[in-house]
Amino acid sequence: MSPEQPTSRYPASPPPPAGLPARRAALKLLDAVLRRGEPLELALHGATQGIPAGNDRALVHAIAAEALRRLPDLDALIDGATRQRLPDDAKARMVLRIALVQALGLGTPPHAAIATALPLVDGGPRKLVHGVFGTIMRGEARLPEVPALPPEVAARWQGQWGDDMVEGAARAFAIRPPVDLSLRDPADTALWTERLSGTSFAPGHVRLGDHDAITELPGFGEGAWWVQDLAASIPARLLGAGEGRHVLDLCAAPGGKTMQLAASGWRVTAIDQSKRRLERLSENLERTGLSADVLTADIRTWSPDAPADAVLLDAPCTATGIYRRHPDVLHRIGPRQIAELAELQALLIDRAAQWVAPGGVLLYATCSLEHAEGEDQARGFLARNPGFASFSLDAAALPDGVSTTGEGFIRTLPATLMGQGGVDGFFIARFRRT
Repeated sequence: MSPEQPTSRYPASPPPPAGLPARRAALKLLDAVLRRGEPLELALHGATQGIPAGNDRALVHAIAAEALRRLPDLDALIDGATRQRLPDDAKARMVLRIALVQALGLGTPPHAAIATALPLVDGGPRKLVHGVFGTIMRGEARLPEVPALPPEVAARWQGQWGDDMVEGAARAFAIRPPVDLSLRDPADTALWTERLSGTSFAPGHVRLGDHDAITELPGFGEGAWWVQDLAASIPARLLGAGEGRHVLDLCAAPGGKTMQLAASGWRVTAIDQSKRRLERLSENLERTGLSADVLTADIRTWSPDAPADAVLLDAPCTATGIYRRHPDVLHRIGPRQIAELAELQALLIDRAAQWVAPGGVLLYATCSLEHAEGEDQARGFLARNPGFASFSLDAAALPDGVSTTGEGFIRTLPATLMGQGGVDGFFIARFRRT
């Protein structure tokens, strides 16, 4: 054999298509959420090992998040193009979801979407995936303008809130969540609204329109503001000026409410059991020039040395109220998780109540759209704690478009401020120790 001749009878394998590692990582990420029930943001790190930071990781997140947001619509297209329904966890279905969401939702050319999808089913039904994808694309399929909610979620919310809420939740899903800022000095609201070309619904609030990267905007470097959804800013607003009084901010990280309270003159003790999240809180305090005592502790076992003038409990919850930003919650959360968290919330609010000084205020909040974590939790607390009473809220402290319920609670739903971009789903109750 001459040196020029090949040493093998077999041709070299073609190189893998560009972008394949990102699609493989997106498949791992979807599997982590849908099969193992892991939160999208937590599973992202493990799924993107070996993927360079930056645009490639952002693409992995975008594919998985959009697939989760459009899952019922994608599955309807797949089921309409197959003779026998593919199992929900079949690899062929997962790969088709990734290919279709790129072609129909993210603007990827169809040939590139399928070229990077087929290697994901090596050793599997490649012909099936290729055929179903081709059938759907030849039919000029489109994703509906308003995404469909998962049927079990729609049924649960319909039972709690009615048809109008479910319709509003679906319409809100079609709108990109806005970016809200809380200002260190509410007196500068007009200034920052103009400088950032935004709009404001309350003192100390700016909602951004089209904008550059957050860290490149005016005011970020000097800590004049921080990102915080308008609904999430309401609990601290309801406590008003601190005038040097002491407040316990429980489950405080990443620190939006801590900074609000410190900026309003409260002496803040911020407690959270996550050391990593508290590091972010401390970084935010340093950037804004605000101060608070920061403690790493589990409030199920921790207790303060003395009662506080106010206690704010932003309790751990299902986070169904922020489904627009985290669509994975619609696929991970069900009755079991809701019941488990409601039990934990009841324990935490009863403990927090013990730390309120006579005449002091207890604020309870969750970013959840479930009655069990909001209205039912507040009513149960009042029934178990006769030394507390709900009291009326000052409407002037509420953002434009937000009002109280007949029981004096605050509830934001997907349709709240819909014409202006909407807000996260939140429940807030305020109690006074009598």
